[in-house]
Amino acid sequence: MLNSLLGTFVNTGTVLLGALLGMLFNKLLPERLSKTVMAALALCVIYIGVDGSLSGDNALITIISMVVGAVIGELLNLDLRLSRFGERLEARFKKGSGGSVAEGFVTSSLVFCVGSMAIVGSLQSGLTGDHSMLYAKSLLDFVSAIIFASTLGVGVALSAVSVLVYQGAITLFAGLMSPLLSGTVISEMTCVGSILIIGLGLNMLGATKIKVMNCLPAIFIPIILCKFM
Repeated sequence: MLNSLLGTFVNTGTVLLGALLGMLFNKLLPERLSKTVMAALALCVIYIGVDGSLSGDNALITIISMVVGAVIGELLNLDLRLSRFGERLEARFKKGSGGSVAEGFVTSSLVFCVGSMAIVGSLQSGLTGDHSMLYAKSLLDFVSAIIFASTLGVGVALSAVSVLVYQGAITLFAGLMSPLLSGTVISEMTCVGSILIIGLGLNMLGATKIKVMNCLPAIFIPIILCKFM
């Protein structure tokens, strides 16, 4: 079991290390440069989302998954729950450099957890013991964590817990779900997750205020839909 979680452990460690380095570098980055870097990172997030969204083959599955997932997420009010959790962390920690603990925790948790690499990489770790995708993701997250933490502060470091819990859960349940996880299902899940990443990137640019967390259940709807469509 521990071997299947190796990729997740490495990813968690790189997020934490990157965040710590980012908080150290914060004093060396002027505010103007930090804002420009954040905008550049947001554009990269959108690019990753667009690239991953092209993996889907059935637009109808994507549309239904997004609608059903959004309804479930709104009923559960996942965005509010995550925000309140971040605010509770805020009450225990001082404000991070350049942003609040809650903002850093929520934003970075979504960036690190919603993407296609988090889903597919965790599934590969659980199903085959292949951690190569999570290792690649770890490197990307390391760089992202440095940049995020330099502007959003300690909340980014706390998001390492989100990575551990989210990816670890997918990895552990992959074995149980293996009969349902065909190549088509994984491709459609990747497509939906990548669309959410695009929404997150737009939020980071300030262009939209999409409650991405409330759409998170959509990622798992293709598991059901692909059995009938």
